[in-house]
Amino acid sequence: MVIIYGATGYTGQLIVDECLSQGMRPLLAGRDATGVRALADRHGLNWRAASLEDAAGLDRVLAGARVVIHCAGPFARTSRQMADACLRDHLHYLDITGEIAVFEALAARDAEARAAGVMLLPGAGFDVVPTDCLAAHLKRRLPSATSLALAFHGGSGLSRGTATTMAENAGGPGAVRRGGRIVPVPPAWRTRRIDFGDRERLTATIPWGDVSTAYHSTGIPDIEVYVAMPPSAVRSLRLSRWIAPLLRTAWVRGRLMAAIRRRPPGPSPDERARATAAVWGEVRDDAGTTVVSRLRTPDGYTLTAKTAALAARRVVEGGAVPGFQTPSRAFGADFILQVPGCTRTDQ
Repeated sequence: MVIIYGATGYTGQLIVDECLSQGMRPLLAGRDATGVRALADRHGLNWRAASLEDAAGLDRVLAGARVVIHCAGPFARTSRQMADACLRDHLHYLDITGEIAVFEALAARDAEARAAGVMLLPGAGFDVVPTDCLAAHLKRRLPSATSLALAFHGGSGLSRGTATTMAENAGGPGAVRRGGRIVPVPPAWRTRRIDFGDRERLTATIPWGDVSTAYHSTGIPDIEVYVAMPPSAVRSLRLSRWIAPLLRTAWVRGRLMAAIRRRPPGPSPDERARATAAVWGEVRDDAGTTVVSRLRTPDGYTLTAKTAALAARRVVEGGAVPGFQTPSRAFGADFILQVPGCTRTDQ
């Protein structure tokens, strides 16, 4: 049985719909019994409710399940409780985080998960399935690679959940990996013009999840991740270096959260249908050999629903690998190509 915890959120509901389209009948769960029951009744599904802070209640929610898709972020505040429950109850853990700290915290529990026979696989959505699979593919093409750069652009906008995570991290540093270690860098530390296959775009470094996961997937010691943005956004990120203490104040965070609550829950179906995303990756080795590959994918939220549901189905069919895993380590570098609308080209 598949459980979707946080099913009433924007992305959670997309994953419910995708699981149903793939022939699964997930059990819906969350902390708000009224909302979960209404959603379950709409789809004719079973449901359970418990807070993440209620360990005994959470154990009852997870009873009889094989895998949980954890969708209730921000994951820096929720992943530990769900992972604890999965390890206690011996079921596999998926989530849709993109937060480096969450990846690293779950990676540190690898031995514990192996001993329990449990797979811990965070980042089963757009963060980080396409980039992780592309990184693994590039490593396969150039086994001697010692540096990796990834970049992406496109999409249809932000959900409230994504915006909340960004607001909570406002004023924080960027991150890259050097010599195998994650090191902080200033926001928009580097810029680079990248050819995504249609045209060149300005990109800047961001603390994307692959700074953590790509190292676990490939062993490449130097990693940077970029996102396309206009020059005005680069200037704003660089300005944030000087006003970071202000961005971290309760007053500013409160104003940001109030603005987020006034937003729509997320992109509309039409907006998602019209949008696509592109991912670019490059590896180099010490001899100067360079290899480039690209991916085209559906909109990030559409892709998240498809990859999370597909990962859960693979687990139900017996495809779980105990311990901490990345998408490419668990399911292979070509996992992303099983998603309709995803294509990969090599240069």
